Parts: sequence; C-alpha cells; structure tokens
Amino acid sequence: MAKFPRRRAKNPAGKSLFSRFARRHHGEGARPRSRGIYLLPNAFTTGALFCGFFAIVMAMNQRFEHAAWAIFVAMLLDGLDGRVARLTNTQSEFGAQYDSLSDMVSFGAAPALVIYEFSLRGLGKLGWIAAFVYCAGAALRLARFNTNIEVVDKRYFQGLPSPAAASLIAGFVLLMTDMEVEGVLYPWQAWAIAIFAGLTMVTNVPFYSFKDINFRKSVPFIAVFLIALFFALISIDPPKVLFPLFVVYGLSGYVVYFSRLAKGKPVSIVQTSSEPVDQSERR
Repeated sequence: MAKFPRRRAKNPAGKSLFSRFARRHHGEGARPRSRGIYLLPNAFTTGALFCGFFAIVMAMNQRFEHAAWAIFVAMLLDGLDGRVARLTNTQSEFGAQYDSLSDMVSFGAAPALVIYEFSLRGLGKLGWIAAFVYCAGAALRLARFNTNIEVVDKRYFQGLPSPAAASLIAGFVLLMTDMEVEGVLYPWQAWAIAIFAGLTMVTNVPFYSFKDINFRKSVPFIAVFLIALFFALISIDPPKVLFPLFVVYGLSGYVVYFSRLAKGKPVSIVQTSSEPVDQSERR
C-alpha cells in the first residue's frame, strides 16, 4: 500500500511560513538594525569630521576665512546625516557615537582653535583659558545630550547646541575677515563670544529645536515667499547677515527662559508625560 507523506504540523502560533514571511516583510517582528555600520549616513558624518579637521589646518595656516566656511559646511553635513539615516532606516548606535565624536572635533576643538589663533593669542593665559572654556563646554554639552535625550522635550535643546555655538565663533571670524579687520584688534569681543558660547552650552536655558515643524503639511503661499526672501537676503552679503542671525538665536533661549520665569511657568524642559521617545533621534 502506498504511503503518502504526512502534512507538516503548523507552527505553534498557528500561522503558515508565508504569513510569517509577509509579517517580517512589512516590518512586524523584524529585528531592529541597531548594531550595523551603514555607509550612507556615516559618509556624511565623515565629511563633517573632515571639515572640522580642515578648519583646524586652515587656522594653523592663518587662512581664517577658509576655516570659518569649513565649520559652516560641517554644520550642513551634520544636519543631513541624521535625516538621511532616518529616511533610509539605517540608524545605529555606532552612528550615534560616531556623530558625537565628529561633533566634538567640528564644533568643539576646531572653533576653539580658530578663535584662539584668530584673536585670542595676544591675551596670553586669558586667551587660551577662554578657548578651553568653549572646548570644555562643547564636550560637556555633547555628553549631556547623549545621556538626556530620552527625558528632554524634543521641541527644545537643553543649552545652546554645539553647532549654534560654533556658528557664533565662525560667524564672528567670517565677519571680521570680510571687513578686512584683523582679529587681534578685537580680542575682548572674541573673548566674550567664546566665554558666552561655552557657558551657554552647559546651562539649562531652552533653545527652540525646530523639530516639531512638519514639512509634509501644506503651508500658505506667503511662507514659501518668505523662505525665498530669506535666502535672497543671505546671498546679498552672507557674513553681515549670518552673524546677526546667529547672535539672535544665541540670545533667544534667554528670552524664552526669563519670559517663562516672569509668567510663573516651569522653565524645565524635562518631559513629564509618558510619550515614547523616538530612538531614531539619536541617529
């Protein structure tokens, strides 16, 4: 008598292998990719790291305009790497740590050395102390960001973000070089900017992060016109337009802080709700 093969038993969940494959294909039950090293987002991070290193080399060669622009390019690449990682679903813990190390070079060590070589060298000990305060503030700011990312309100940064602090340094250098003014003529202004940026990075002052802006929603026509006008104003004279904008942002956090304090509102930006944290923000 012929024997027919028995039917395979169903899996414990009672679902076929095809349904399991389909579920995994659609993202259900798939393991999160958190330990890999992905080329695309980390290429942007490497580009930002190169720009920071290039800024240091240019400062040592007394080519401060090139150093300032390199810091600005590093800011642009730093803003792209995380977004590229989220769009391509290539977030990883390696990328988050690599991004922090790159930020320390591009927005910590590089601006400190640039401002020291440009304007603070003539102040002696006070000069390198101011540069060190800025560098230490950037390191502490990045370390606190990595540890507090799960408890801080996404709408605000806790303290001045390191790219914005670097933009104050780079904007000042770029403005002076554009006006053909030697930095040694304004050492105390540079000293004040370095101290202000370094200390503000480690304060609890809230700075708006622009992360709650949804670019997928429709906007009025006037908004598109204002964006075009903004870029047109920058193109007229970038050094004279960018630096005041960075100064306004650097002071905006204190305006928010004291306005909340005057109204009796809580000034802490630590989350009190149980809203889950998007781990992709870590990049």
